Amino acid sequence: MVDPWKTYTVGFEDMVNKMQTMVKNSHSFPAYPPYNIVKVDENKYMVELALAGFSKTDIEIEVRENSLHISGKTKQDDLTQYLYKGIGNRVFKRTFELADTVEVQSSQFINGLLKIYLENIIPENKKPKKVEIQD
Repeated sequence: MVDPWKTYTVGFEDMVNKMQTMVKNSHSFPAYPPYNIVKVDENKYMVELALAGFSKTDIEIEVRENSLHISGKTKQDDLTQYLYKGIGNRVFKRTFELADTVEVQSSQFINGLLKIYLENIIPENKKPKKVEIQD
């Protein structure tokens, strides 16, 4: 059977394969921590993660190749006796795949929300251009 995605694209084989793998494995995506992906404007984005119970020193942000990796680990207080513990402050790892042209600009941690600001910087040679038809 012919893959319909591959019949309309040229040079996107790796990306299509990655997307198909992600869809196939989507049932195993972790639900923690909850997050938003916000489109701020045409070329700017923000990833927000709700991290109640974490501090800045508990969180690590790393960009490797075309992936944004965010991980967190809190220090457990074994002396505290909880009657009910509804705030999840467990270890987490979250990865977001980035396009070649997307760069991480900055991050903030405010009131339990980690905000990571991204920008899609399109080089001049990748911007749309008209192609004239030769005689």
